[in-house]
Amino acid sequence: MVVAVLACGAMGAALQEFGIEGMGVVSTPHSEVRASVSPDGQRIVWGSTDRPGGAGGWDLWQATLRDGRWQDPLPLPVNSADNDFDPVFSADGKWLYFFSNRDGGFGGDDLYRAPVLADGGFGAAVNLGAGVNGKGDEWAPTPNLDGTRLLFASDSFGGAGRHDLFVARWNGAAFVEPAPVPGINTAADEFDAAWLGDGRAIVFARSDDVESAPIRLWLAQCDGRAYADAQPLALSFNATDGATLGPVVDLSKPGELLVSGSAKAPKAGKMDIYRMRAPAVTGHAGCVP
Repeated sequence: MVVAVLACGAMGAALQEFGIEGMGVVSTPHSEVRASVSPDGQRIVWGSTDRPGGAGGWDLWQATLRDGRWQDPLPLPVNSADNDFDPVFSADGKWLYFFSNRDGGFGGDDLYRAPVLADGGFGAAVNLGAGVNGKGDEWAPTPNLDGTRLLFASDSFGGAGRHDLFVARWNGAAFVEPAPVPGINTAADEFDAAWLGDGRAIVFARSDDVESAPIRLWLAQCDGRAYADAQPLALSFNATDGATLGPVVDLSKPGELLVSGSAKAPKAGKMDIYRMRAPAVTGHAGCVP
């Protein structure tokens, strides 16, 4: 197996099965999970559970593209003293979505977003409200391409069991009316999902118990009504005894997917960010309400 060591998306031409993202900058000896590249390809954000230098708890980090490489990793100003995690840019580049368990929420981990400013900074984080935040935990917010739907995981709104995947609609003022993603949810934990082909396929994480059991990524295609026949994502380290999660489509290179896991090589630390070719989309429309 040949792997490429990638500094950033600009080197994607060297990509074969997978490559590590930003060795020593993005991927380090610490745990890095769920990275998102801005639509213009000029910055990457990710979460870390243990990287020193943040505000406390789990923190969001950012690096910028300079001389063809990710450089200058810094914690984001939207971080709180609590946990801030699961970042993703909106497709128009105007918002950064994430979850946090900071004070002032509805309970547990809540979904937030912060405006991306013209100078590249971030405005104040805003809770997404009771339409998508309940008494439990909400994770991995992912808007669709036009921003009218929000994909996320929750254990607050009923469902098949544990964490399930939901999609909410934008009503002009807030995301509301979360509905289960058709065909995906089971008695296990389903979370960390990314739409491919604007919803004609989906990549998601599943674990019998996200706190202690292995985590694996799965791919399912839409049959016109529901996501069917989910199969393990074809990635050599997406195994039954490890943790592979956090899929995010690179908005600047939509044919590529960023995932979090731990390959035998290349390897920087506990959990690293890897880049792979996005799987082929063979499904149909009809699975996104």
